[in-house]
Amino acid sequence: FIDNQDILDLIEKKPGGIIALLDEACMFPRSTHETFAQKLYQTFKDHKRFSKPKLSPTDFTICHYAGEVTYQTEFFLDKNKDYVVAEHQGLLSASKCSFVSGLFPPLPEESSKTSKFSSIGSRFKQQLQALLETLSATEPHYIRCVKPNNLLKPAIFENYNVLQQLKCGGVMEAIRISCAGYPTRRIFDEFIGRFGILAPDVLDGRCDVVTASKRLLEKVGLEGYQIGKTKVFLRAGQMAELDARRSEVLGRSACIIQRKVRSYFGRKSFLLLRKSTIQIQALCRGEVARHHYESMRREAACLRIQKVIRMYL
Repeated sequence: FIDNQDILDLIEKKPGGIIALLDEACMFPRSTHETFAQKLYQTFKDHKRFSKPKLSPTDFTICHYAGEVTYQTEFFLDKNKDYVVAEHQGLLSASKCSFVSGLFPPLPEESSKTSKFSSIGSRFKQQLQALLETLSATEPHYIRCVKPNNLLKPAIFENYNVLQQLKCGGVMEAIRISCAGYPTRRIFDEFIGRFGILAPDVLDGRCDVVTASKRLLEKVGLEGYQIGKTKVFLRAGQMAELDARRSEVLGRSACIIQRKVRSYFGRKSFLLLRKSTIQIQALCRGEVARHHYESMRREAACLRIQKVIRMYL
């Protein structure tokens, strides 16, 4: 990944960073933004991230992660000074109005005695450091807000601007780093529930989900995965491979089910057809037998009539 440590050192490193040089310039009453700019040019003339614009004698350019940014030093010294009289600080912090006292919290005695100069840059740096310490002690979840267009209108999506925001916000780099590691993570229960059909013999109920997950992955022959405390970590492409194998198993199972269902309906249709055929055959044979019996009865009657007539004659 792209390391921005050189830019951070350029801005905030002591004693040679831009913020440190700005604080140093603010402590001298005769310093101006021209002298501050010349000090920057002399200090960072060989730095690859620092450059001097050709058309301005006091501006400077820093090549950040997102691109080059040009800064104007005209009001740097005035805006960086944050001189507050200690008596004023104590008076405002002791205000009965909670809003006013909250704006001017009392400074610790040690810091008020030791600090000779206070600046916006140094305070901002301290606040950032405190924020980083807070974030390091937690598990933050970031929400990236992307502006779809510069017109601030709905139903307009500018591909280039969105892509630039994703690149400058580090989203693309984070995705690349995630893909290089273990981008796919599944809870054990969810993993077993989805891919248990790949190795049904490991789900015998005699082992926990962690052991079952290990045995399942060994059964399918995957390599490079990691088993965590609550999740299974898979490398890029391994989830797609498992899904492909799962689709094959489901496809074979679907074919077997279809074959069984078709066999059932075919046998049911055959039995119904055979029963109907037997009934039709029975009716036909009965009708033929009745006709034959009727002809035999008539023949016997004719013979009897002939016999009687012959006896009479």
